Amino acid sequence: MELPDFHIPHAEKIEWMIETEGWALEPVAPQADTDPPVPAYAYTIGLPELLGFPELVVFGLTPVTSRGLLGLVVDAVRGGTEIPFGVELIGLLENELRCVLAPVDVATYGAFFDTARSWYRGDEFAMVQLIYPDRNGFMPYETGFEQRLRLAQPVIGSFGEA
Repeated sequence: MELPDFHIPHAEKIEWMIETEGWALEPVAPQADTDPPVPAYAYTIGLPELLGFPELVVFGLTPVTSRGLLGLVVDAVRGGTEIPFGVELIGLLENELRCVLAPVDVATYGAFFDTARSWYRGDEFAMVQLIYPDRNGFMPYETGFEQRLRLAQPVIGSFGEA
């Protein structure tokens, strides 16, 4: 018995996720052959239309973990929570861990978001990076941050200027 071919075009997968969930997650595999290497990351597509909120990107996590973490933000915004950008937040993540939603300059970092650029057909869109702490609670821009995780979570968003 031959199995059916479930291969569907990528754009149709994105469209299906947006139709069923209101937004899509685009996981991107790590690229070890670049200098510097690019860690795994994932970003959303569809949040501006769904929530009037920028797209989200997170680095260094598996697709399932990324979906869960970004889903927390989506659910909070859906529930009416106003989330400021560029400042440390407490209470969005579990265990009172700090995080920052840092605006990303899509003109500079657009190559990270090829599928979103395709989806928006060249129109501009906003993106914020969800920056999260290491196991010890240090953020990537702090002195105590675990060194081996520096490449896993590059900071491409800007923060501190609220």
